[in-house]
Amino acid sequence: MTVNLTVRYFAGARAAAGVADERLELTAPATVAEVLSVVGSRHGDGLARVLAACSFLLDGVAVRDRDTPVPSGASLDVLPPFAGG
Repeated sequence: MTVNLTVRYFAGARAAAGVADERLELTAPATVAEVLSVVGSRHGDGLARVLAACSFLLDGVAVRDRDTPVPSGASLDVLPPFAGG
C-alpha cells in the first residue's frame, strides 16, 4: 500500500526546495515526520534547516505532532515563519 500526497512550499521553504509543490508516493503508513525526512533528503541541507523552523498544515489543519499519520490524497503545506502581520 502507498500514500500519495502533495507537499506545497511557501516563501522561504519554496526558495530552499526550488519548487512550489511536489507529489510524493510513500509506503503506508506514513507520518508527517517521514514526509519531512524524504523532502529534506531530496532537497538538501538548505531545506532541512528551513523545515526545523516551519509550521505545517495537513489538509488545512495545523500539525502539532510530527507523528501524525498522513492519509493518501492529502496536502501538506510547509509554512516558514513570516515577518510582519
